[in-house]
Amino acid sequence: MAVNAKKIAVYVLVVFVLYVIITDPAKAADYVQIGFEGISNAAKAIGDFMTWAVNGGES
Repeated sequence: MAVNAKKIAVYVLVVFVLYVIITDPAKAADYVQIGFEGISNAAKAIGDFMTWAVNGGES
């Protein structure tokens, strides 16, 4: 049952993404840019934390 629910959720997500891309490509590009900015910010924060930890936790 859980596998079927997971498949349905993936299909719904794919259909939604395709719908957004087809109906408004500029908005879809904005969403992708926002997503990559979020990933970039998260990676930078992890890097800053690791640098802080390696330096002994000094501020």
